[in-house]
This record gives sequence, C-alpha cells and structure tokens, in this order.
Amino acid sequence: QVQLVESGGGLVQPGGSLRLSCAASGFTFSSYWMYWVRQAPGKGLEWVSAINTGGGSTYYADSVKGRFTISRDNAKNTLYLQMNSLKSEDTAVYYCAKDPLSRAGWYGMDYWGKGTLVTVSS
Repeated sequence: QVQLVESGGGLVQPGGSLRLSCAASGFTFSSYWMYWVRQAPGKGLEWVSAINTGGGSTYYADSVKGRFTISRDNAKNTLYLQMNSLKSEDTAVYYCAKDPLSRAGWYGMDYWGKGTLVTVSS
C-alpha cells in the first residue's frame, strides 16, 4: 500500500546540479518525518538527510552539508533533494524513506523507494 517513487536521477558533470523527487502515497505523508539515503557503487548505505513533518527542521550528513537541501511539499505528497556543486563522490543510488512512527522522528525507516541513480562524471 505504501509507495515511495524516486525520480530525477541521471548523469551530471562535476559542479552541476540536480533535483531529486520522491512521490509518496498510501499513507498520510504530512504526518511523517522523511529521509534520503544513498548507496555508492560497492559501498554501504549512507544517511544523507532528514526532514520533519512540517519541513521546518532539516538535518544533513557532513558530506553533503552546504551543498544539498531537503524539502517537502505536503500538499503534493512529495519530498525533494536539491543537489548542488555535485562531486564524483556523490555518485550513488538515492533512496527516499519514511519514519515508521507518526508525528515523530529518528525511529527508523520502515518503507523505502526503489531508488534513482545519480552519476557525477565528466
């Protein structure tokens, strides 16, 4: 029932920008914290960013802080990740995920999308 569908990935040059989207359905989107997680080729999962229900509180991994911006549009049931000043190290499959507990954060990630591939290369 719960569905998370990422989009917006693709090939970009170093220093370029890309905006990822995550379309959510099957749950009350506005009641849940949301997250972005990524997995680079041959590496493990890395938490990237988090956002609270209303969008007023955001959190970032040190590796992306200052370059990435997480946001959400609750009216559209959509989560976003604006990625600027992209580096080759940002190459990864990017996943969006939801928190399992309504109106609370940091409890985990119970549903994930299938991911969208971002490749940063010249």
